[in-house]
Amino acid sequence: MDIYLVGGAVRDTLLGRPVTDRDWVVVGATPQQMLDKGFTQVGRDFPVFLHPQTKEEYALARTERKHGHGYTGFEVHCAPDVTLEADLQRRDLTINAMAQDANGNIIDPYNGQQDLQQKTLRHVSDAFIEDPLRVLRTARFAARLADLGFSIAPQTMALMSQIVASGEMAHLGAERVWVECQRALLEDSPAVFLQCLRQCDALRALLPELDALFGVPQVAKHHPEIDTGVHVFMALQQAVRLKAGADVRFAVMLHDLGKGTTPADTLPQHIAHEERGVALVQTVCERLRAPTDYRELAVLACRYHTHCHRAQELRGKTLLKLLNACDALRRPHRFEAFLLACEADARGRLGLEDRAYPQADYLRGALAVANAVDSQSFIAQGLSGKAIGEAMAAQRIAQLEHYRSSHATREPERAR
Repeated sequence: MDIYLVGGAVRDTLLGRPVTDRDWVVVGATPQQMLDKGFTQVGRDFPVFLHPQTKEEYALARTERKHGHGYTGFEVHCAPDVTLEADLQRRDLTINAMAQDANGNIIDPYNGQQDLQQKTLRHVSDAFIEDPLRVLRTARFAARLADLGFSIAPQTMALMSQIVASGEMAHLGAERVWVECQRALLEDSPAVFLQCLRQCDALRALLPELDALFGVPQVAKHHPEIDTGVHVFMALQQAVRLKAGADVRFAVMLHDLGKGTTPADTLPQHIAHEERGVALVQTVCERLRAPTDYRELAVLACRYHTHCHRAQELRGKTLLKLLNACDALRRPHRFEAFLLACEADARGRLGLEDRAYPQADYLRGALAVANAVDSQSFIAQGLSGKAIGEAMAAQRIAQLEHYRSSHATREPERAR
């Protein structure tokens, strides 16, 4: 049998990027031979084995033939006579269809090295259109390699559009779509991922609520970039700049969905877009089956981001309502995520990318004030049960009102 390092490890080595995972292809072997050598079989649809020491994946060379819908609708052929070239041909992009032998030689039958030099993401063959997941994967690679100047070849983008037009995207399972979206959000240029999906019309197929934001105007005074969709992309890139996690980036991506439903006669103002957006955020989260923590943060960012922007204007009672709505006293870590999402929103505007965001520190101070009120003094007064909670709330409101008054200064222009 012959064993080759394949895929991302070869690509990233040639690009000089860190290699995090190594995958191997075995040519000329049977499943029994792998088992006899101590490998553990883990693949259900085709033979994949874990190395007895390294636990890295070793897959037997295989070919695929389309027989159904979606990314699982393939008939897999695996046999000792399947060549390395045939195995590489079934892969998505030429830069992922290279192999390296035990002597370090690169096997590159589909000119992946040339496309690396030309910074091009190009499909290996027309079989690319058989798997709708490749639309998401190709867009994700564009997001990953955008900082190096990579772009999708026009012919490949045309095939992506063809996949979308065929209706195949509807056959993708929610779990796979979520995995690809989550990975893309963690790339250095997640907005590029969404831009590529929009270019081939996949954004409208998968996230019509987000696609609807393009062309929707905003008040130029607060949003010099005007277009709501452009603003969301800019805010998403600011979340990257702020080193936000995937949950924050997801919340930023969805925070302005309500603006897509603003009545035309009120544009470019977006009165009550926060509340209108909540149901849309929940719909998207349900469709993608987003984890609960992602869903909760996205709803908070949608409903309360403008509260955060005008934090210095809020009276003590409203400040406490905001802190309670965010469950900030019990979940300060999530409150920090909320503040980060709001800061990304405020900075995701043309020419305002470096603006200060004092609202975040102001609300951190408000949380400290609220936390300083505890139950012991009220228990000592003989209060119990519900009365303690009411007394604590009243004192917190009084302390927050004093906090607001003591910080009352000329307010800088706020985000909206």
